[in-house]
Amino acid sequence: MTGITRLPHPEPADVALTDVLFALSDPARLEIVRELAAGPLTMAECGVTNPDLPKSTKSHLMKVLREAGIVRNEPDGRRRLVSLRKDELDAVFPGLLDSVLAAD
Repeated sequence: MTGITRLPHPEPADVALTDVLFALSDPARLEIVRELAAGPLTMAECGVTNPDLPKSTKSHLMKVLREAGIVRNEPDGRRRLVSLRKDELDAVFPGLLDSVLAAD
């Protein structure tokens, strides 16, 4: 039996503005962040607006968002729960996420 894989997440103090802006610059990643702004979703629910997105591409998009410190990806039973790290990002970069999410 294998253990639950916990993925690494950067500490808020280690989150770089350039990494956050890069991660949010991709339309597909930005759409995922907009979906997560309404609340946590399972990995299967993230990105459902684009059903043609290959699983490997979706995994890469989520990895970039996680490594940039934008999302948290945690085990939840047999699935993975993804949530936006809004409070943590607001503490480091006040208003940034709200501004990005409000822009068209």
